[in-house]
Formats: sequence, C-alpha cells, structure tokens
Amino acid sequence: NSLFCILRVVKFRRTGESSRSDEDVISGEHEIQIEGVRTELEPVELEDGAAVPKEFANPTDDTFMVEDAVEAIGFGKFQWKLSVITGLAWASNYAMEMMILSILAPQLHCEWRLPSWQVALLTSVVFVGMMSSSTLWGNISDQYGRKTGLKISVLWTLYYGILSGFAPVYSWILVLRGLVGFGIGGVPQSVTLYAEFLPMKARAKCILLIEVFWAIGTVFEVLLAVLVMPTLGWRWLLILSALPLLLFAVLCFWLPESARYDVLSGNQEKAIATLKRIATENGAPMPLGKLIISRQEDRGKMRDLFTPHFRWTTLLLWFIWFSNAFSYYGLVLLTTEFFQAGDVCSISSRRKEVQAKCSLTCEYLTEEDYTDLLWTTLSEFPGVLVTLWIIDRIGRKKTMALSFIVFSFCSLLLFLCVGRNVLTVLLFIARAFISGGFQAAYVYTPEVYPTATRALGLGTCSGMARVGALITPFIAQVMLESSVYLTLVVYSGCCLLAAVASCFLPIETKGRGLQESSHREWGQEMVGKGSHSPGVTRSNSGSQE
Repeated sequence: NSLFCILRVVKFRRTGESSRSDEDVISGEHEIQIEGVRTELEPVELEDGAAVPKEFANPTDDTFMVEDAVEAIGFGKFQWKLSVITGLAWASNYAMEMMILSILAPQLHCEWRLPSWQVALLTSVVFVGMMSSSTLWGNISDQYGRKTGLKISVLWTLYYGILSGFAPVYSWILVLRGLVGFGIGGVPQSVTLYAEFLPMKARAKCILLIEVFWAIGTVFEVLLAVLVMPTLGWRWLLILSALPLLLFAVLCFWLPESARYDVLSGNQEKAIATLKRIATENGAPMPLGKLIISRQEDRGKMRDLFTPHFRWTTLLLWFIWFSNAFSYYGLVLLTTEFFQAGDVCSISSRRKEVQAKCSLTCEYLTEEDYTDLLWTTLSEFPGVLVTLWIIDRIGRKKTMALSFIVFSFCSLLLFLCVGRNVLTVLLFIARAFISGGFQAAYVYTPEVYPTATRALGLGTCSGMARVGALITPFIAQVMLESSVYLTLVVYSGCCLLAAVASCFLPIETKGRGLQESSHREWGQEMVGKGSHSPGVTRSNSGSQE
C-alpha cells in the first residue's frame, strides 16, 4: 500500500537561504508525495566523526540544518536582546578599555614624571596582551563553546581592570594593563556568537551596527573622565570603567550557547532546545523534521585554516586585518600630530621646537582636549552608515576594497599644504572609511569560515590586527619626525595593497549562509545527486533540495 502525505513546508536551499517558489506564495502550501512508509533511521557516522545527513541515507526523511532553522525563525525579539548584550560587551569590554589609553597616558606622564618611551609602552603593552591572546580565545571558543570563552575573557578583564586602579608603581600598572589586554583579546568572540544566531539578510546590518556601541562606549568613557578625573583621579576612573563588565558578566548567564556549536559538538538535544527557545521568543514556528547531526570532534585546529580551500583566504585576511588596524590607529595618532601643528607642512618646523624642550615636559588634558576626543569619535558614524548602505549591494569584498582605496586617496591628498578646515575634512573622511572597512572585515570573516574553525579564524585575524597596531606608532610618531611624506606613502601604499588583497579573496559571502562544517560541501553535492531519487516527487516543478 502507498501512503501519500501532503505537507505544508518551507523549501530550504542547503546553502542556507530559505525561500518559497512563486506557486508556494500564491497557494500557501507545497505538496510532497512520498511513496513508501516513513522510517526513522539514525544518522550514519563517518570514520572521521562527521555524520552523514539523514536525507542521504533515507531520502524520504524530513530534515533541516541549524541554518535552515535560523532562517525560518527569522529576526525577532531574541535577536534584539542579543544585539543589546553583544553591544554592551563591545562598549564596556572593548571601546571603554581602549579609550582609557588616550586618557591615562598623559595623566601618568605628568603625575609620575614618565619619559615618553614609558608612556608609549603603556599603550603598546595592551596591544601585546591582545595579540598574544586572540588565537587562544579563538581556540577555547571552538573547543569548549563561544559562551564559555566569552565569559572567561570578560571576568578576566573585569578582575585585572579593577586591580589596575590599585597599582602602586609604574611596573605594576604596566603588567596589569597587559593582563587587561590579554582579556580584551577575547571580545571579538562575541561577534562569532552573535553572527551564528542571525538570519542571512540581517547579518551584515546587525554586525555593522555594533560599531554604534563602540561609539557609545568611547563617548561614555570621555564623559566619565570629565566627571571623575578632576576630583577622584585616574585610579577611580579605572575602577569605575571596569564596572559595566560586571553587568555584562551577569547577563552572560542569559546567553545560550551557539546552536551551531552544539550540533558540531554532538549536543543535538541542547541545540534543539536553544532553537525552540528562540522560536518561542520570536513567536515563530520551528521547521518540520529532524535536526541534522554534523558532529566533528577535531575542532579549532590551526591547520584547518590552511587547508587548500582556505589557505589563500586566511593569508589574505591576515594582511587585510593587519592593514586595517595599522591604518586606523595610525590615523588616530597622525590626527593629533597634524592638529597640533596646524597643517602637514608645519610638522617639520614644529618638530625642531619640540626637540628643544625637555622630554619630561607634560600637559594635563583640558576640557578642549576632551571635546576634540568626542568629535573624533563621532566622525566614525558616517563610515558605518556608508558601509551599511553598500555592503549588501556591492558585496563584502568590494566594500573592503573601496574603503581602503578612499583612505589611500585621502592620505595622498594630505601631500598638499591644505588649511585646517580641509585637513579636518580629509582626516574625517579617511577615518570614516577605514573604520567602515574594519567593520566589513568583521562581517566577512565569521561568514567565510565554517563553524568548526570560525572562532579560531576570527581570533587569528584579530591577532594580526594587533600586530599592525603595535607597529603603527613607530611609523606615525617616529618616522614622522624624519619625513612626513614618507609616512603618508607608507600608509597609502599599505592600503592600496590591502585593496588588491580584498579583490583577490577567493570567496564572496554576500547572500551565502554560514557554513556548518568542512563536510558541508560534500553534503551539498549529495543533495544534488539525491534529487532524482525514486519514490519522491513534487507536485510543482523544481529540483529536490
């Protein structure tokens, strides 16, 4: 006897895009005729631990992947909550702690009578900590979960951030700020967790809007410094700046573990529970069928970033992230130098005057200085808006390339002896686009790597960015003393090469779902072959997907 089942379902493409045919939209239903009796078969395990999706073993079973469920559930209340919590991590654990560097350094320079090289070391040691830990946090997140790595890094930063306020001497604060940097290196994993819960159409926009929280964090830090520094001093500023991390640490207990990670680690029940929770909060139905198991024991290994499929992507991304941080932080340093000199052509004469002064000469930050810091921060908003508008139109690769080209062009225009107003416009345009390019890289990197190596891939890229941040003071400050034009050529040339590297990236992730594992491509091929399996027919035309 034949059993005919008529089911109302949503058709899924295994690339992660969910869609309905035109006939589905009109009729509101999709008919599948299945001949034979449904049987429940357990997934077949491969030798390397990966599971064969059930539709390959039994084409009559209804199955779905995490990507399918995320697309079907869509963007809703759960994602709004997650956006706020991720933004809080970005503002408190990243933006505020980084903004402290520009406030703490001149204060200690005057209070402890530090020479210039020791003041510079206060900034460098934070980047050393971030660089040394980024890969480690990525490995922890791939091995033990995104939520686990994020919680440990936040608590680490909170603990040593508060201890920094009690540092008795320079050597102590140097060590403690380095340990704070070690914890900050885990913050990018919040983007990994965030991206894995976002449907494809909302992913780029949501990750880009995290930059708004960066701006909020830096503005809050400056306002806090205005209130605290004149009365309580820098020690209380460090302690109070760490307290928002306590709020995020408490909210971390609300965060679920990534369903993609749970599936890859074999926790099918936990992944289903997480997806049901999201569906309930969003008021959306779960997909029909069973969740495909795609277990992979060997996760978070550095060698996976250099397989033939990802080798060039990894190397090009490392250079792109290096160039982003090298240019972004270099521009921040150059902005101060150019504004103090008045214009580019006055740098040389000003340097001669400065060399005649004692290296211990210092000036406390004034209200005007804090105002300049606020304006510099607000200049990044246009970059976010432009990137937000173009990234889903021209793609991730072209967006990054365009950002680098505009930055390079503005750098070359600084060769002209322009006035203060034109100088300000050029610097703001350059910073807007280089910050937008940085956010485009944050969108592209989690999308291009599969779940098994996503956190490690983002972590290593973040580590390469810190290398660029470490090197850039020697260009923007030391080389600037010798030649302004050579300094500008270095930054312009680096960004031109990064633009070329962006164009040569082998994978464009626009319109593509997040890849579950390295076995995904094999699965896609099998789905295509299974489309002609006997016993399965559709009432409307179309391939079996």
